[in-house]
Amino acid sequence: MTGSSGLIGSEVCSYFAKDGHVLHGIDNNQRAVFFGPQGDTTWRLKELRNSLPSFTHHAIDIRDRGKVLDLLDELKPNAIIHTAAQPSHDKAASIPFEDFDVNACGTLNLLEATRISCPESPFVHLSTNKVYGDGPNRIDLREKESRWEFADPDYSFGIPETFTIDQCKHSLFGASKLAADIMVQEYGRYFGLPTCCLRGGCLTGPSHSGVELHGFLSYLVKCNLGGNTYRIFGYKGKQVRDNIHAEDVARFIDCFIQNPRSGEVYNLGGGKTNSCSIIEAFEICSKFSGRKQVFEYEEENRIGDHICYYSDLRKIYSHFPKFKIRHSLAEIIRQIVQSQSVDKN
Repeated sequence: MTGSSGLIGSEVCSYFAKDGHVLHGIDNNQRAVFFGPQGDTTWRLKELRNSLPSFTHHAIDIRDRGKVLDLLDELKPNAIIHTAAQPSHDKAASIPFEDFDVNACGTLNLLEATRISCPESPFVHLSTNKVYGDGPNRIDLREKESRWEFADPDYSFGIPETFTIDQCKHSLFGASKLAADIMVQEYGRYFGLPTCCLRGGCLTGPSHSGVELHGFLSYLVKCNLGGNTYRIFGYKGKQVRDNIHAEDVARFIDCFIQNPRSGEVYNLGGGKTNSCSIIEAFEICSKFSGRKQVFEYEEENRIGDHICYYSDLRKIYSHFPKFKIRHSLAEIIRQIVQSQSVDKN
């Protein structure tokens, strides 16, 4: 498990530990380097060490090719789940070399180590919906009172995996993640490795160390509970995202590992049912916290930002009919508010 102290990595560790698996986590707390003290995940690593006897931590940087090759050769794991990344498309513009080295080259290091040491082991890569760039913004939209919505009936279920990735603006983050995404597919199609890319929407939950540049709902709740100002960037605060709980991500990863395919791609988010705009999220958060959201609005949107995005889940349900989203949007936000309220007390 790479990125094992992060939101998805730690949730997946906890999930598989319940089934008695021996877990090895790779994480060097690079999130604190990217985002400062608010992004520090040391607290989560301590929780994993204290609660999971079968968990072993390895403070390895996935850019260190030699150490990655040596570790996988030593362990020969029966599954590799890759969640480590530089996750912010805003941050990437100021650290382009580091962003690409982590997202693209780090992924290649892991893929090649897998091919050499354990080619039959499923390889699950946490990709991103930013591989589609700002292409979804070309879809006809309808403005409603609190959100933007797709007006084109072809996208009534959301964005499918067949949506184009070309001729659009991705942000440097989107480009580096796309490079990794394509490479994961290629190791599946060219070498026959059992690989998949999970193009996530907003992956979230109570274990998220959210910051302004990454972690939409977690950071929004943090601002709400602390009485801090949340900044909205463009689109009238009506931009829409679908949200999926980290545990639901872990359950889908389990489904894929049990029935792997080669070179697959899945759009994994909360779907239309778990979608919300920023101002809709304010309302739900305030319902649970009892606090009114303080915010300010900036006209200029973030580069490459989606106006409306939610995942078409029909391919996932077709390939894995037993999988279902269990955590509703309201329940996700309630859990985050509860978790952060406990932390403050």
